[in-house]
Amino acid sequence: MTTAASLTLEEFLKLPETKPASEFVDGKIHQKPMPQGKHSRLQLKFCDAINQIAETPHIALAFPELRCTFGGRSIVPDATVFVWERIPFDADGEVLNTFEIYPDWTVEILSPDQRATKVISNILHCLKYGTQLGWLIDPDERLILAFIPGQEPVELTGSNSLSIPKFLTLDLTVEQVFGWLKVG
Repeated sequence: MTTAASLTLEEFLKLPETKPASEFVDGKIHQKPMPQGKHSRLQLKFCDAINQIAETPHIALAFPELRCTFGGRSIVPDATVFVWERIPFDADGEVLNTFEIYPDWTVEILSPDQRATKVISNILHCLKYGTQLGWLIDPDERLILAFIPGQEPVELTGSNSLSIPKFLTLDLTVEQVFGWLKVG
């Protein structure tokens, strides 16, 4: 859902949060679709996989549905990963609520009623501001598009190894990611 807005980014940020989340892009408010089963499962398993290898050694941290405000937009990617040194912490070492920075890795999971162009636009916005890698995961097509700055998107399927940012050591294939949909 898109709402015509004559709001500034600052005014948008003062509005109450919506469920599902709303994003502010090019002066307009866009409400994301409500996540469904496959979407939620992939999001959970992705964040778990990253945090299992990256949190304890303070390499990086993955967040689900974290609002990131930078470059005139306020977006809520399905998952984000931040290199440890860039995570905003308070004086007590707790993660801040507000992230006014781009993620180091952004992941979007396409929902059945979501337009790929809006999602890709947000990924490209992240890359423009410094994000190292973007993934668009399409559960229906069983493919992942990898977006790397300065390169054409790469379509990955089946046993293809996935692009991973340089700050992480992780071997993962497309099949393994979609294998997360099976429980048990």
